[in-house]
Amino acid sequence: MGKKSKIAIGVVALAGLVSVFAFSASKRGNKAVEVRIEPVQKRDLIASVTASGQVRPQTKVDVASDVSGKITKLAVKEGQMVKRGDLLLQIDPTQAQAAVERAEAVLASSKAQLTQSQANLEQAQKSYDRSAQIKKANAQLISDEQLEQLKTAVDVNAALVDAAKHAVDQAVAGVNDTKSSLDKTTIYAPMSGQITRLDVEQGETAIQGTLNKDAATLLTISDMSVLETRVKVDETDVARIAVGDSAQIQLDAFPDTTFLGRVTRISNSSVKGTSATTTTDQAVDYEVTIQLLNAPRDTRPDFSATAKVITDKKTHVLSVPIIALTVRENQALQQGDTAVGLGKTKPAKEVGKKDVEGVFVVGTDNKVTFRPVKVGIAGEKHFEILDGVKEGDRIVAGTYQAIRDLKDGTIVRETKPDPKKAATPGTKS
Repeated sequence: MGKKSKIAIGVVALAGLVSVFAFSASKRGNKAVEVRIEPVQKRDLIASVTASGQVRPQTKVDVASDVSGKITKLAVKEGQMVKRGDLLLQIDPTQAQAAVERAEAVLASSKAQLTQSQANLEQAQKSYDRSAQIKKANAQLISDEQLEQLKTAVDVNAALVDAAKHAVDQAVAGVNDTKSSLDKTTIYAPMSGQITRLDVEQGETAIQGTLNKDAATLLTISDMSVLETRVKVDETDVARIAVGDSAQIQLDAFPDTTFLGRVTRISNSSVKGTSATTTTDQAVDYEVTIQLLNAPRDTRPDFSATAKVITDKKTHVLSVPIIALTVRENQALQQGDTAVGLGKTKPAKEVGKKDVEGVFVVGTDNKVTFRPVKVGIAGEKHFEILDGVKEGDRIVAGTYQAIRDLKDGTIVRETKPDPKKAATPGTKS
């Protein structure tokens, strides 16, 4: 074969390869994007807010001592049930008893001083009265100066009597104060309930709890008949919760059981963070109190709990999967509009503009069109659709990557179901 013939054959082969690659590339360029397609249909939706917290009794008392001293008797154990007025513990009363005896001695002395002052006043008054009678009968026998001195003595002794009376009152108050301190060495249950915390042992020293409550707490009594959990809810969700909303509560200690609850209180101020520095990007949480309605008897304080607060329910409403809802580039805001993304208010990317929420509708020619929609409540897996699509419309429902890259006019084809995966009956909202 000649050299020219070989060159001609090579050129033809190269041209063939180029044609093959060009045809293959053309086919790849027109290849349909695989997506999941679902019809818009009506469902029952339940909107909820989930948050975590700990179980605590609605009513509890931290018992502390008002006096310091060694604990000489401990009458209760942790977990024990007590009634109001039951003896809890005894603090050594020796010093308090001695203080009472000293105060009573001061009182007795004050009373004796009062008696003496009253006797002196009586004597001075009689001397003045006799001299006044004599002066009246014969003015020459008693001078005016003598009579004035006797009157002054009466006034002085009267003042001494008043001072003695106040001293007695002060001594009585001292006795009452020391007796009160003595009474505080014996601590009784302020309420009925269970001893859920016992921090001391017999022989330890109780300290006064005026300045350091945590260190001075001896024990805690809790009314375990009414339990609640306090959860922290983000600012974007707390506005959807109202007092009286029902809740489903899961306790980690009872993983196979769901308990009922009801929202009883929503804090008006946010929960302060524990970090030393506070930034504008720090999450803002509010405390929501939920009462447990059917907690088991074995529930203990500080059990971890997860509460699902039901904020809204709607039946037989148009809905689309959450993954189907997407946003496209900003457009000018209408007056009164807010920037909304995936059902939650959020700042617009640009002042005066908002992202447009919508879904991709699949046409009869398998080309998709982005269609803006108006959403209502959000269920666990679906959004309520108020406007934009109608029942039966075919929309792109996955995957997330495919939806993110879709554009108007893109050709799609439905992903074939994997025969290895078992079909899952029903769809939860």
